[in-house]
Amino acid sequence: MRLALVGTGILALVSALFAAPEGVIAEELEWRHAISVIEPPRYPKDFPHFSYVNPDAPKGGDLNLSASGTFDSFNPVLDKGELAAGLTPRLSLVTETLLKPSMDEVDAVYGLLAEAVAFPDDYSFVKFRLRPEAKWADGAPVTPEDVVFSFDKFKELNPLYTNYYRHVLKAEKTGEREITFTFDEKNNRELPVIIGELDIVPKHWWEAKGADGKPRDIAKTTLEPIMGSGPYRIAAFSPGAKIRYELRDDYWGKALNVNIGYDNFRGQTYTYFADIDVEFEAFRSGNVDFWTENSAMRWARSYDFPAVTDGRVKREVLDNEYKTSGILVGFIPNMRRDKFKDIRVRKALNYAFDFEELNRTVFFGQYQRIDSYFYGSELASKGLPDGKELEILQSLKGDVPSEVFSSGYSNPVGGDPAKLRENLRKAIGLLKEAGYELRNGRMVLAATGVPLSFEILLNGPTIEKVALPFADNLRKIGVEVSVRTVDASQYTNRVRSFDYDMIYLGWAQSLNPGNEQSDYWGSKSVDVPGSRNYAGISNPAIDKLVDQIAFVKDRKTLIATVKALDRLLLAGDYVVPSYTMRSSRIAYWDKFGRPEPLPTYGIGFPQIWWAKGAAQ
Repeated sequence: MRLALVGTGILALVSALFAAPEGVIAEELEWRHAISVIEPPRYPKDFPHFSYVNPDAPKGGDLNLSASGTFDSFNPVLDKGELAAGLTPRLSLVTETLLKPSMDEVDAVYGLLAEAVAFPDDYSFVKFRLRPEAKWADGAPVTPEDVVFSFDKFKELNPLYTNYYRHVLKAEKTGEREITFTFDEKNNRELPVIIGELDIVPKHWWEAKGADGKPRDIAKTTLEPIMGSGPYRIAAFSPGAKIRYELRDDYWGKALNVNIGYDNFRGQTYTYFADIDVEFEAFRSGNVDFWTENSAMRWARSYDFPAVTDGRVKREVLDNEYKTSGILVGFIPNMRRDKFKDIRVRKALNYAFDFEELNRTVFFGQYQRIDSYFYGSELASKGLPDGKELEILQSLKGDVPSEVFSSGYSNPVGGDPAKLRENLRKAIGLLKEAGYELRNGRMVLAATGVPLSFEILLNGPTIEKVALPFADNLRKIGVEVSVRTVDASQYTNRVRSFDYDMIYLGWAQSLNPGNEQSDYWGSKSVDVPGSRNYAGISNPAIDKLVDQIAFVKDRKTLIATVKALDRLLLAGDYVVPSYTMRSSRIAYWDKFGRPEPLPTYGIGFPQIWWAKGAAQ
């Protein structure tokens, strides 16, 4: 691209300044139908539909799904309350984003509410041009004012977006259908893409009076069915128990190329369950149509009912969703608590986690132990650092622990009584180095006599069978550990406010890490309620790498930088890594059609599946 003034002299300069963000000379921008960070988008302008969909999929039939816990809000902007299933930003049935991702590309996004996007060579701002046909459910057009309102409210009212969009200075209307987002830094290639992920809500609806005659307040939770521009509407609900969505016949985007083959069910209903065993029984009985299995024991032992035997229920193990992601999940100690500030204490905890025994006795050998924050992807560090990765680590000088250069990360290995005893001895040794000693069978801080004790907070009973043996092993060396399971609402509130000693959670990673990394482990996110810096990590070397990741211009350097970050995170012993299975275990009643093959990077359910027997 080249710089070009609109005309000559003062008039041209004034015109240029008016058309561009404040203080920026207008650049001859290329309007694009799609953008991507890693590889160029695969589909050309005006492509008929994504290749992985069935463009002739019938529209009809009802889909019955389940959800755990409860809900008390339909407001997708807030990070408080329990948002109803089906309304999660970026996945919502009711609201839409500016751009829509492809399921057979790593990170390419195509125009949805926006027909085109443009940005300069230095990525100092991004422009979106809205489609003239984009409409809200009441028939009003989607406007730049809606986009600006949505951005402002998400950033103001939701700590996650406050941090995620921290480099976006402002959003402003710069044309009849045009919005410009201005950044406080240059050359961050990811910013245009993540702005495209923003869910857009209707300004005029939220600023009007509600069905009760009172002014609506987007800063509060609500159970008034929200209005959106998306393919579905909230048709009926029972507070906290059930919600039904129905396909809108007047949906503005039904013929749009990125929507062809999508949204094929006439109705989608979510029923909530407080107990996962009761929820599974609802699936077995046919009251729930689709099940994603998260229990190895249930997958191995509980699918012998007649509907499976005679083929009415199908079971599959698919790896599609894991091809573009890495993951770390485990027990996360909260370093905002003094007891976990010492790395030797955190390291000792890992020696008490006997994965091999759990995998043998509980998991039927189905899982692998996680040893990277980007486990399962090309971004995971292995062995000793070399090449560009080593160069990056050496540039951080004294901020990198020496063991990062001399040994690769590995978890303790258990699996039999002798190995466990040896691991627990090592744990005791580390705790002694940290100032603890055993007194009358209790591990106490030698200087004060205060026992080392903490609570593991869980969201439901699923992980109890993992947490309880972990706690038992720690009790063997005098550490007092309790396991507490709370309901979804209490768990969410306590995690948002960092009110816990230890939780079981994790982070999913794309193949293109970027701005979200500062929310995960950046120093500035430690005290931000609702951030995903669950461990309370504040490390200057990690901060430097997080900043570098956002500005990497080539894939090779990105991989090296992320691997360096991975090594520093592992060296900090911020998590007791647990386990994963790099595939989805699904079961469903044989009432669906779906494209074959499925998309490369997703199973596409329910977006591109359809009901068998539905009318064309």
